[in-house]
Amino acid sequence: MATQIFVNLPVKDLNKSIEFFKNLGYSFNPQFTDENATCLIISDTIYVMLLVEPFFKSFTKKAIPDTTQNAQVILALSAESREGVDDLVNKAIAAGATTPNDKQDQGFMYGWGFQDLDGHLWEVMYMDPSAVQQG
Repeated sequence: MATQIFVNLPVKDLNKSIEFFKNLGYSFNPQFTDENATCLIISDTIYVMLLVEPFFKSFTKKAIPDTTQNAQVILALSAESREGVDDLVNKAIAAGATTPNDKQDQGFMYGWGFQDLDGHLWEVMYMDPSAVQQG
């Protein structure tokens, strides 16, 4: 069985966050969804638990950073093509995201990112498989 990852992110408005990520084409696991949290399905092994801030705080004694001023984490997702990168980021922009950085085109690698409704940073990247050296 492949290792799974469950990233936990605090959100201010769970319903707005759900709608935002639905607009990007993602779905949610209803078994792990209630008024406090939802399980955003990125892939068969990657999940993001969106937790309303008071519920998130029950898991840590640390303060939730102000994402308008501080970077908490940058979540990076791969895309199957350059067009896939642009498609996902453009969907995010249409759903209310901002783009904190310009597109990065390094020839063999292409990326762009967005800041979601809660200020979490997401990078979407494509790497040309022919540019990856076999070890």
